[in-house]
Amino acid sequence: MCETKEELCCKVVIGQKFPEVEVKTTHGIIKLPDYYVEKGKWFVLFSHPADFTPVCTTEFVGFQKRYDQFRELNCELIGLSIDQVFSHIKWIEWIKDKLGVEIEFPIIADDMGKLAEKLGMISPYKGTNTVRAVFIVDDKGIIRAIIYYPQEIGRNLDEIVRAVKALQTSDKYGVATPANWPNNELIGDKVIIPPASNIKEKKQREEACKNGEIECYDWWFCYKSLE
Repeated sequence: MCETKEELCCKVVIGQKFPEVEVKTTHGIIKLPDYYVEKGKWFVLFSHPADFTPVCTTEFVGFQKRYDQFRELNCELIGLSIDQVFSHIKWIEWIKDKLGVEIEFPIIADDMGKLAEKLGMISPYKGTNTVRAVFIVDDKGIIRAIIYYPQEIGRNLDEIVRAVKALQTSDKYGVATPANWPNNELIGDKVIIPPASNIKEKKQREEACKNGEIECYDWWFCYKSLE
C-alpha cells in the first residue's frame, strides 16, 4: 500500500513491460507475462473485489460468454482477487452449478496482495479490496491499455473486446481508430491515418485525397477503409 493517500499507487504505465511475477491460480502456478508471451498470445488481466459477490459474478459470466471472442483475437483471460485459491474454486463451482456457466480461464489468488499493490489495484480511498482494474497486454508482454472501474460499477465487457481488436488493428495497419470504432458517428468503420509530420507528408495527403486514394476532412484528419 502507499504510505499516504497523496502518493501515486499505480506503479505501472502503458508501454511498460508487464512485471515478471509468479502467481498462484486455479490452474496452478503461472509465471507472467512469460506464460502467454511464450505462446505468442495477448492476455487481459482483470481484478475483481471479491469472490461470492453479485457484480463480480455477473462479470465472470460475461467474460466467459465472450471467451471465444477473445480467443479469436489470440487473447487469453486471467482474473485476480486477494481471495485464496480454495475460495476461487468454490465460487466457480457455484457459478457452474447455479448458473450453468463453466469458467475456463485461470484466476489468480493474490492473497497477500503483492501483485495487486504492484499494479495499483488497491486504492487507499476505496478500502482493502481490489478495484475493477483491466490490463491489456500484447504478445510481447507490453502493457497496451489500462482501465479502472470502482467496485460498485460493473465493466462494459464488450468495450474490452473492442479495445483488444482496435489495438491489434492499429498494430497491423499502422492506423488509429476513432471513437466507438467500428461504429463511429463520423467515419463508421473506417480508420484514421496518422497526421502528417511534415510539409512534404501534408502535400502527399492532399494529393492522395484529390486522387480518391483516401478521404479527408482536412490534411490533418484523413481516413480510409481497411477493405
